[in-house]
Amino acid sequence: MTVQPIPETPFEAEGPQPLVRVTPPSAPYPVAALGPLRDAVEAVHGKTQAPAAIAAQSALAVASLAVQGFADVETLDGARPVGIYFLTVARSGERKSACDRPFLTAMRARAREDEIAYRADRDDWKRRHAIWKAQSDGIVAASKKGDWLAGEAKLRELGPEPQPPRLVDRTVTEPTFEGLTKLFAEGQPSLGLFSDEGGQFLGGHAMNSDNRQKTLAALNALWDGHPIKRTRAGDGHTSLHNRRLAIHLMVQPTVARAFMADPLAADTGFLPRFLICEPPSTIGTRLHANAKENPSALASFERRLGDILATPMPIDSETGGLQLRCLPLSAEARGLLVAYHDKVERSQSSGGEMANLTGTASKSAEQAARLAGVLTLWRDLEAVEVQAADMANAIDLARFYLLEAARLAEVASVSAEIDRAEQLRRWLLESWPEPEVTVRDVVNRGPNALRDSRTARDALSQLEAHGWIVRLEKGTVVRGSRRNEAWRVVRSGGAG
Repeated sequence: MTVQPIPETPFEAEGPQPLVRVTPPSAPYPVAALGPLRDAVEAVHGKTQAPAAIAAQSALAVASLAVQGFADVETLDGARPVGIYFLTVARSGERKSACDRPFLTAMRARAREDEIAYRADRDDWKRRHAIWKAQSDGIVAASKKGDWLAGEAKLRELGPEPQPPRLVDRTVTEPTFEGLTKLFAEGQPSLGLFSDEGGQFLGGHAMNSDNRQKTLAALNALWDGHPIKRTRAGDGHTSLHNRRLAIHLMVQPTVARAFMADPLAADTGFLPRFLICEPPSTIGTRLHANAKENPSALASFERRLGDILATPMPIDSETGGLQLRCLPLSAEARGLLVAYHDKVERSQSSGGEMANLTGTASKSAEQAARLAGVLTLWRDLEAVEVQAADMANAIDLARFYLLEAARLAEVASVSAEIDRAEQLRRWLLESWPEPEVTVRDVVNRGPNALRDSRTARDALSQLEAHGWIVRLEKGTVVRGSRRNEAWRVVRSGGAG
């Protein structure tokens, strides 16, 4: 028996169409909600003509790092850190580094000053330690030949071993969990993991298959404000309390897609802890004549950041941890946060707007409180409470990030569907010898990612929609059997 004739389709003349990812547009970034950071963000946006969202991410991340060592903030579930995790998605050429650089200028200048002072302190410590060790060794050697009790008294009189000065680095780019733990133990209790090539961290040693789970767990614990606990043979047990971490990773879209599609990142709650955005590109519109300079706004930001960095953090001299106060919410600010929390909670019910994004949505009210804490402390480290105006701005920001997370989750889902369809297209054209194909063919002999009927049918539907296969009439005989569902493979024309 022969295959029945197939009527001409709209794709016959033009050929199959390329598989495309339909990405819904991002909402405009709420720059007006940045409060005391707005002028600096607008200045960087005007100068670079990069998306305003990239400049905003950089400013908020730097501000979060600057103030997290001075206070936690009240949330609806108690005090929480104001350290925030940011993920900025933008392709090469979007001027990510150009946006980051102005906000880090004062921090890098401070780092140079701190490094000079650290080297002087280290040299002084080496001299004092050498003297102490020589005296200690002399007392111990004498005690072996004489009175142990007298030797013990002399050691007590000599005093404890001089400790080296704390490392001064405030930012890291690609740490392992062990390296981060060591830096928190020997350095500053407030750190930032900042990288304008965030793919190096997400694809690096700390996030490989052997270390991924423990790294995610450690970073989750730091976001929550929990102590770092580590036990290893030879090193003993380490417990570091009251350390704070801010993160800003700038990544390419392909890296972001893989990260957002990683079940471990989502299931452990790591991904939902990030404020993520992927703004529309401005490449091709950044004409030199349209650039706008506002050096006074950037100078004001640098002065404020410099003042905060010059303010000593409240550090416990015994443990090296922070002694943090809790920044409370005013009654009006708390009322706004409660209303926002309840609105987001209702949206997570079955059929609700955020029903499929509960991990991120359930943290949105806390993210709003953290953002409000950053805006408040940036303006005044001695602020007595979060005011309603800052909370209203923070809620606008948190709402943007929540909607952006929902949009990007949809993009990731569509991307995964298109990727599976592309695998099937290549298999059909390069490996499948028959002119027709069925769902069973794909499940039994197709790519590994399509070995169940539902996934295979979805991929076939994508190819049908783009003209790479043409549905046959029900009952068409294919390879000696009548088929309820089968397609003819289009092997000529279209995109390769």
